[in-house]
Amino acid sequence: MTELRKISIDGTTVEVDPGMTLIQACEDVGVEIPRFCYHERLSIAGNCRMCLVEVVGGPPKPTASCAMQVRDLRSGPDGQPPEILTNSAMVKKAREGVMEFLLINHPLDCPICDQGGECDLQDQAVAYGVDFSRFREAKRASVDLDLGPLVDTHMTRCISCTRCVRFTTEVAGISQMGQTGRGEDSEITSYLGESLDSNLQGNIIDLCPVGALVSKPYAFTARPWELRKTETIDVMDALGANIRVDTKGREVVRILPRNNDGVNEEWISDKTRFVWDGLRLQRLDVPYVRSDGKLQAASWDEALEAAAKAIGGKKITGLIGDLVSTEAAYSLKKLIENLKGSIECRVDGVDFPSDNRSAYVGNVNIEELDVAKEIIIIGADPVNESPVLNSRIRKAWLNGCRVGLIGPKTELTYSYEHLGEDRNALERLELTEDAIIIIGMGALSEGDTHAIIAKCMALSKRILVLHTAAGRVGALDIGCVSEDGISSVINEAEVVFNLGVDEQDIPEGPFVIYQGSHGDRGAHRADVIFPSAAYTEENGIYVNTEGRPQLAIRAGFPPGQAKENWAILRALSGVIGCPLPFDTQASLRDKLYQEFPHLANTNDIPENEWLPIKIKKLKNKTIKYSNFDFYMSNPIARASKVMSELSSRAKLRTSLDVATE
Repeated sequence: MTELRKISIDGTTVEVDPGMTLIQACEDVGVEIPRFCYHERLSIAGNCRMCLVEVVGGPPKPTASCAMQVRDLRSGPDGQPPEILTNSAMVKKAREGVMEFLLINHPLDCPICDQGGECDLQDQAVAYGVDFSRFREAKRASVDLDLGPLVDTHMTRCISCTRCVRFTTEVAGISQMGQTGRGEDSEITSYLGESLDSNLQGNIIDLCPVGALVSKPYAFTARPWELRKTETIDVMDALGANIRVDTKGREVVRILPRNNDGVNEEWISDKTRFVWDGLRLQRLDVPYVRSDGKLQAASWDEALEAAAKAIGGKKITGLIGDLVSTEAAYSLKKLIENLKGSIECRVDGVDFPSDNRSAYVGNVNIEELDVAKEIIIIGADPVNESPVLNSRIRKAWLNGCRVGLIGPKTELTYSYEHLGEDRNALERLELTEDAIIIIGMGALSEGDTHAIIAKCMALSKRILVLHTAAGRVGALDIGCVSEDGISSVINEAEVVFNLGVDEQDIPEGPFVIYQGSHGDRGAHRADVIFPSAAYTEENGIYVNTEGRPQLAIRAGFPPGQAKENWAILRALSGVIGCPLPFDTQASLRDKLYQEFPHLANTNDIPENEWLPIKIKKLKNKTIKYSNFDFYMSNPIARASKVMSELSSRAKLRTSLDVATE
């Protein structure tokens, strides 16, 4: 254990870790230090000089608190603790000088700047600057960069903090941004004018302390004080990133990350950040009933009666889609059970053993990846399947972790040892005792799911299953599985209740009731359509890929006549004549928590009992990755114009021939 060291901060003596920087020590005791370049998740640059403090007895000039550690301080002449002053006359004058220099070339375009109201430069100029300027010379101008369809640039505003350069290099793992020149000629630029090629590039918008990098889709949409802000959970992948949804009136206009060290730190993928335009496009806002081969708009009473009449004693199957909340899945499960039917959430055919949580979740927390010494990835492409989780693997790699990959060679944001493409590579694996295995859906989709999981559990007792569907783990937790699997229950069904399944086709034959938010593949096949809320329009529980239950909070209301998912199922149960035993979401959750108590402990990860599966024979097949377009993986994303453009650009990049020297 590191021995603490006493220091004095503005007259208050405290004990801190000597490895801390002065800015961290000040924050520990609640003293605010202004900064532009410093960020706790990036390397130290020490180039903005705004965080200056005075070290008593040290050099006769202020010190950059982000670049000096506590261990570097010298004690007083009589052994007294080193003393730091953060509000002395020297510090005040130095900060005013730094601010004056920063504003020499900064343009006076605050009234039209999208960063207005959320600008660190504005806030710190008021708090630490002066109300005059001694400079009358013309301001410098810079050429704006074209970084792609997501990040808009106004480089005249740039103060060269280099946060964007450090993030793209260190966290995103790309090397397309850098700084060139010296003095007044210095500028942030991209290599050969390239646009950014990363699923995490939108995070530099949050990192930029001025208005140099702003959101292109959000530009000139709203001011921050006009927005209603809701803290909720993302469902664009199974990570369950913590997000903030900003709404203006009835519409979502922006999605930002929230800090959660155990899940996404403070990063989100571009898909999570920019998918919001898909929430208002191609929406289902009235019920439909198929008549004479065509879907016709209907009232709720007509749609519910048509569905009840079709169900009327027939063999029914319920299917649960990728974005369905646990409450909605539970409601459908209870309804189908009352009708003596079958329920299935494993719509992609991955035959998870639902009675063994350690087999379909594993026992590794996402946070543990940061300090792993060995990570083996099997049948997963984390760059596309979960970009934020991939950044945590990269963090481990930067700290010396060995990364191995079984599957086709692919471009990751870190170097790795390619261990093979076929299942025989699993037989050749030799792992250290603390090695972590990440199992992707690609490895589990070839019909030998149990054999793959069994082999991995025999190789290591530290496993993380990387799901691609946000609602899958919650549905597995409550037992939404059938005995015979997806193919059998659909083939035997006379009626299929499709709750948000848009990625798989339902064959001709059964009567299909579709409940969802968008007019996608599921709605086109339906005979009755119930319009429902999207993930930002209802409260819900989602269990992420590590098994952590989290609460999604409603940020707005569904359009037109669309209703919350659980409420539609409750209404249908009443029309059928077997009403579900709850009339409110609160009473629904009471029933849910009674059966599955771990779901009540939101943000806590239950400890899964380790239950190894009996070893079975592996198939003689290569291990593949999930075959899906990252930007087009669900109906909300497919409705989004931004996601469509990103998907097109990604396909273009992979199809272009690259010249070699």
